[in-house]
Amino acid sequence: MHDAAAGRSTTRWREIPPTAGLPLRWHDFVPRPDASLERGFASFIGTPSVQVECSGSAALIVALETLKRGSARRSVVIPAYTCPLVPLAIAHCGLRPVACDLADGHFDMCPRTLEGLCDSDTLAIVPTHLAGRVADVESALRVARRVGAAVIEDAAQALGATWHGEPVGTFGDVGFYSLAAGKGLTLYEGGVIVARDAELRAALHRTSREIVPAGRLWEARRLLELAGYAMFYRPSWLQLAYGVPLRRALRRGKLIEATGDDFSANIPLHRVGAWRKQVGANALKRLPGSLALLAEQAASRKTRLAAIPGVSVAGDSPGRHGVWPFFLVLMESEGKRDAALARLWMSGLGITRLFAHALVDYPYLARHFGTVHTPNARTFAARMLTISNSPWLADEDFEQVCAVLDECARA
Repeated sequence: MHDAAAGRSTTRWREIPPTAGLPLRWHDFVPRPDASLERGFASFIGTPSVQVECSGSAALIVALETLKRGSARRSVVIPAYTCPLVPLAIAHCGLRPVACDLADGHFDMCPRTLEGLCDSDTLAIVPTHLAGRVADVESALRVARRVGAAVIEDAAQALGATWHGEPVGTFGDVGFYSLAAGKGLTLYEGGVIVARDAELRAALHRTSREIVPAGRLWEARRLLELAGYAMFYRPSWLQLAYGVPLRRALRRGKLIEATGDDFSANIPLHRVGAWRKQVGANALKRLPGSLALLAEQAASRKTRLAAIPGVSVAGDSPGRHGVWPFFLVLMESEGKRDAALARLWMSGLGITRLFAHALVDYPYLARHFGTVHTPNARTFAARMLTISNSPWLADEDFEQVCAVLDECARA
């Protein structure tokens, strides 16, 4: 059991992961001649083929480098609240990230603001399926058609989600997924690119061959890290790999480190080895069952969370069916959110913040955005926390989390 109200775990060496990733099994590391990550992934999302890269950021870089080769445009419009690696990847390509403010109280880009930001210099718009939820791709497609830009769907956190029965990531010109640690399917680090147009798929492959080196040392490192993930991604060991560094960062007041947002502009590019692809192909067979179990658990837990006064849970509108690695929760104010985090963040119960700030508030991104005004994104970041939907979070632990949220919401 956990004393969540005291902000500490009373069971030693027990840590719930902040996201419900797919645990690996040791037999996933046994190569199988009939297993192919590319074929399995393409079948899973119903596309002719997919392209595997070493990370979601690398996948975005390959996509952007491909698009810019045929265009003089240099601006890429992104949500003002998203992973900081997105603008870093854009800058890596010599392009200019443009932060679009969010809709009030939502992770989607504000359609009216998006219209005003896009022009003849816009190379691409990047709608983001955040936290497993399904984004408003329609607005991005409509604006992109008007100005002649491409749409790159960021489905890094939404593998398995659908829009009107079709997989997200397949509606834009290009889509990409992340296979990072803790995602629904992981290679520890990995990414997948999809594209509807055959010529564009061929161009993406050409770009990858030209700009992505073999990187054997990087691949050896990732294989060791993947083995570590297989060992440590469980409540009995995760405190060593995740909990101890988290608490150290929080005690030192290093918020960006605590949320894992301390990224470097030097994004690794290397080829993914055959062995790691085999591990992914083997684990992929269990992914549909895992997503179904998480959806079933989320159905009851999101209802419980939504019943707490002053608490809202990001969900899906009709026709959109997301996945549920964790719950994206908004509280009425930053003060109430901070009060809840003060009691829960170090509890070992899988509570955290998705990203530390809106993009414009990261010191290491300041030179890319300047003094852009994105009030809705800042408010969203200030009111938001996430709650793990891991099956390892027992019902009694979840109830303790809800009790703390209820107390803080009513205060």
